[in-house]
Amino acid sequence: MGGLDNLWRDSAAEDFSAPTLQGEFSPDMVIIGGGFTGCSAALEAAGQGADVVLVEADTIGHGGSGRNVGLVNAGLWLPPDAVCKTLGPQAGDRLNAVLAAAPDLVFDLIARHAIACEPQRNGTLHLAHAPRGLSQLRERHAQMAKRGAPVSLLDAEETQVRTGSTGFHGALHDARAGTVQPLAYARGLARAAQSQGARIFEHSPALSAVRHGGHWVVRTSGGKLRAKTLLVATNAYHRPVSDMTIPTVPVVNYFQLATEPLGDNIAGDILRGGEGCWDTGLVMSSLRRDAAGRVILGGMGDDVTTQAGWARRKLKRLFPQLVEAEITHAWAGKISMTSDHLPRILRIGAQGLSIFGYSGRGIAPGTAFGQAAARALLSGDESGLPVAPVETHAEPLPALRSMVFETGARLVHAFAARR
Repeated sequence: MGGLDNLWRDSAAEDFSAPTLQGEFSPDMVIIGGGFTGCSAALEAAGQGADVVLVEADTIGHGGSGRNVGLVNAGLWLPPDAVCKTLGPQAGDRLNAVLAAAPDLVFDLIARHAIACEPQRNGTLHLAHAPRGLSQLRERHAQMAKRGAPVSLLDAEETQVRTGSTGFHGALHDARAGTVQPLAYARGLARAAQSQGARIFEHSPALSAVRHGGHWVVRTSGGKLRAKTLLVATNAYHRPVSDMTIPTVPVVNYFQLATEPLGDNIAGDILRGGEGCWDTGLVMSSLRRDAAGRVILGGMGDDVTTQAGWARRKLKRLFPQLVEAEITHAWAGKISMTSDHLPRILRIGAQGLSIFGYSGRGIAPGTAFGQAAARALLSGDESGLPVAPVETHAEPLPALRSMVFETGARLVHAFAARR
């Protein structure tokens, strides 16, 4: 199982490559990180006529953006009332509104730039993994319906029809959401940004970044950038950069496993409506199909042996018809998770911002935050940012919390779904 590859790299219809940065440039904006946030920001900045350079340490979508489940959600892991409780009513309502509209932004960009990323907007199903999970979904449904969201609560029978499994006690359907091939989406954003004039460089990690003489000076092994503004969009895959401090945030690993493409004679009843799913478990799981008919199951953790065994057992329990299905891909990625599960925009200096902490909801929030950050940095007006920038951010014992998350996932998955 350890030798299997990331499905998204094998199936992405969008191709993208860029040279290594060599030489010196003086753009209006430098972006560090080529995931959803960075590529969305580059596209917006270039579309406004700004001279923008994006540097990526590896390749576009190498980090969490290319290892994502692919759910385009209209919100965060937290229900909307919890967002308002943490941020306050006004700031919470603003963030909730931005996130509610974020899937519109994602699918509009896909259509406008003809991004070949298997887009499906058939909603998502938040699945009740246990009776207490259904109680949580009732509360979430009430909060979302109060805000005018097109959500519906499904009983166990209707959930069985939608999923093809008797393993759930109900579900919350959100019609605003959908799915994409995440790596193809990230590459498509990069391609679109490049077509607008953005200069993108891969295999060009930022080695240092310092504010000097009213500009940001960013150095790589092969070049130097001098820009008015800087956006750091590295999230869970941040590498140390000299002269710039980004706080350490707990990281959660997330594993996924994909079957071979399945015909309707085997898996025709599994998610036949095309929804993407996630459940109410504390150690969350995800479930979806791709355009080729593969069933893709995910869960927290990165220990391939433990997670693969759990995934195999869970697939068999949920869908007995898949017991003989070949597993062709297995991969894991990192999720940056703040203690309150809310994303942060950190001010790292004059005209410099860093964004992190999507807690596994990178596609729609990352796209919206990246676009808003580009506008704010170019205009100097921060009123359009989804959340107000903070001057400092510190997480208690981030390394220990990461270890606790990983250990908990291993223990749960080592003993789960054995019946």
